[in-house]
Amino acid sequence: MIIDVPEGRDPIEYVWGDLVPGIGPAASAFALAVYTHSSLGLREFEAARLRIAQLNGCLFCQDWRTERDGTRVEPEFADAVTAWRTTELFDDRTRLAAEYAERYALDHHGLDDEFWSRFLAHYTQREAVELTMCLGSWLGFGRLNRVFGLDAVCVLPSHLGEGRHRSGHV
Repeated sequence: MIIDVPEGRDPIEYVWGDLVPGIGPAASAFALAVYTHSSLGLREFEAARLRIAQLNGCLFCQDWRTERDGTRVEPEFADAVTAWRTTELFDDRTRLAAEYAERYALDHHGLDDEFWSRFLAHYTQREAVELTMCLGSWLGFGRLNRVFGLDAVCVLPSHLGEGRHRSGHV
């Protein structure tokens, strides 16, 4: 990890809260709002989120699965996200969410009229703005976690039995 965390302190809570108290809590609230208030379907939400996680290389984000009303995507979903161009597991909206995530992260200047025509045939303008805000959150905050090495110290609650401490996901 790049950031020195005081002994006994949770790295996520320290970096996202105490280290930059005027910014970190607000950023954390935005990151949480993406999960709490999204109206996007679970599959397109997770396709976009996972594609950003894969491109960021954030270990924790790649391992995380969003749950809604007790439902999560199937175990093979992450592999399908990697193969979003050819997978048979995706409908048009899910495939477009993964494509948009990839292009947003790697070639946002290349989002041309052809793409927007295809995208807006399946998404409303409200959904387009919402997904874009989600992408911005995941891209920025996932990269922050990755470049500082926080992704290696975040632990999913389901992994606590492995003897590692628990940290929240942002």
